[in-house]
Amino acid sequence: MFNLLEGIKVLDLTTVVLGPYATQFLGDFGAEVVKVENLDGDAFRAVRPGHSADMGAGFLNCNRNKRSIAVNLKTSEGKSILRKLVADSDLVIHNMRGKSAKALGVAFEDLTQIKPDIVLCHAPGFSQAGPNADQPAYDDIIQAASGIAALNADASGQPRFLPTILCDKVGGLHLALAALGAMAYKLRTGKGCEIEAPMFESSVAFLMAEQLAGQSFIPPLGGTGYDRLLSPNRKPFATADGYISLLPYNTRHWQAFFNLVGEDELAQEPWVTDPVQRSQNIDRLYQVVAQAMPARTSAQWQQLLTERDIPCTPVNTVDDLLENPHLTATEFFYETNHPTEGRLRATRSPFQAKEVTQSPDLPAPKTGQNSRAILQELQVSDIEIDAMISAGIVKASV
Repeated sequence: MFNLLEGIKVLDLTTVVLGPYATQFLGDFGAEVVKVENLDGDAFRAVRPGHSADMGAGFLNCNRNKRSIAVNLKTSEGKSILRKLVADSDLVIHNMRGKSAKALGVAFEDLTQIKPDIVLCHAPGFSQAGPNADQPAYDDIIQAASGIAALNADASGQPRFLPTILCDKVGGLHLALAALGAMAYKLRTGKGCEIEAPMFESSVAFLMAEQLAGQSFIPPLGGTGYDRLLSPNRKPFATADGYISLLPYNTRHWQAFFNLVGEDELAQEPWVTDPVQRSQNIDRLYQVVAQAMPARTSAQWQQLLTERDIPCTPVNTVDDLLENPHLTATEFFYETNHPTEGRLRATRSPFQAKEVTQSPDLPAPKTGQNSRAILQELQVSDIEIDAMISAGIVKASV
């Protein structure tokens, strides 16, 4: 945990992946994150594998550096607790639809009645200014709606989902960025604000950075789509004993590659040396690479390409990453003892920071693990806390 946001209090009303992924970044940067859950806990807790019913692997990997309070927000007492939490926070963050936020009383106009300088950042599925404002959204829905599933179609043209929750995590990054920008504004001006970071629009913006292509211009200079990325020849190349990925990118790379494979004359051709012509002949270039690669093993190519500073890498499986030499050297995966789940492997924050103090990470909490302590900080007496626990308004895990 980097103590970059030390002293910033975040009220985390997010669930599943998008929101918790965002708030984990804030926690990693040292913010004090209070995760508010219903009495059954975040639904993502149940996704397997896991040792216990409410601590699945995915939940553990998206909820470090947070504390959990479990409250029945449908009760008047629960709503009172929520108002106290808002009053004690700098930033409220959620990934609800607008109508759900209004029903819960966490729309911006509601929050500013409690704390005028509050910051609100939220990530609905679709912008609340459009006709899809009230549509439910999960990663599969947004992969389809955003064009990602179609872009990833198989050879027959059938759309396919990427085997990762890309839109959830892209949305989470946008939400975290919105939160950091909004907090910088508050610290600079003393004023609160609201920023919406919709999942659909975030994913489309992410995709269209390169795919808008010819449609970037009026009148158009062509259709959508980045030609190099859409080339059927853009893929890991078969070697004598496996596959390797390489990407000669600039003129020096391409000339070095052609010289390496004995194509010295090709290395001087305008469609190789001129970046514009090279872009227009990318399939032709990839075909030359594909024909050359089976002549050597992956290890031989790796050595020869690395010596010439041509970008390349072995094709790793997810399992390979656990033993990857670079990740091992940077201690990216580490082992830790979780207080309830035993010995765990985790990924550290990918950031490196200098001249910043650090603190030990907090393990992902059980549902309501910190309910009592958080309520005590809000000046709620132990007698009141015990009464709310008995009445099923609050859950406090031990």
